[in-house]
Amino acid sequence: MTDQRVNPPRTGATASVAARKASPAVYRRRRLVVFVGLLVVVLVLVGGFVWPGFWRAGATPQPVPTVTVTAAVPTPTVKAMERAGDETAFQKALPSAVLQFALGALDEAEEPKEQGALEAWTAEYADGGPGEIALVAGQWATSDEAATAAVAWTKAAGEADRTGDVKVGKKVVGQYAIAPAKGGKAVVVWQNGTAVIRATGPADTMEDFYAAFPL
Repeated sequence: MTDQRVNPPRTGATASVAARKASPAVYRRRRLVVFVGLLVVVLVLVGGFVWPGFWRAGATPQPVPTVTVTAAVPTPTVKAMERAGDETAFQKALPSAVLQFALGALDEAEEPKEQGALEAWTAEYADGGPGEIALVAGQWATSDEAATAAVAWTKAAGEADRTGDVKVGKKVVGQYAIAPAKGGKAVVVWQNGTAVIRATGPADTMEDFYAAFPL
């Protein structure tokens, strides 16, 4: 009689071991997943070194710094006149140079005195070319008297196209006005406390001349 042995069914621990034995196809899929994961990591690292902005792709863009270039303040190319040693305080306050314009003449002025000025001067500023500026400056006893003179000088200059406050620090000490004149020129009149100044010169430089004038 032939001995036919029948294997008993796998149960318990024996069945669990058999279930955990994966097929070759499963191993291949697992290796493929690991390979793809490693490839992604390598690409990220290479991208970070080759393109530094890659790391910040999701970050908020940083603002580009603004670079402000300031032009050099122009200076005279001609020599200013020699100043007298016995000048008054008001006379000394009239500068020897303003931007590219150098003082070429300084004389007493009579017209402002007829309007009540205690002291008055005419001055000529030149830049070595056609850009000459004629200036008249007067000083009154009070700022109210100076304001009256400034209004008269501004009216005589013509209709102003630019006006504004004259300030020393934050304090308003007068008004200024710029009016066009014939021959491509402009007239600027301003009051600074008890002083009133009128300057006539090239239209494209008078606002800068006024702003740079120390009085």
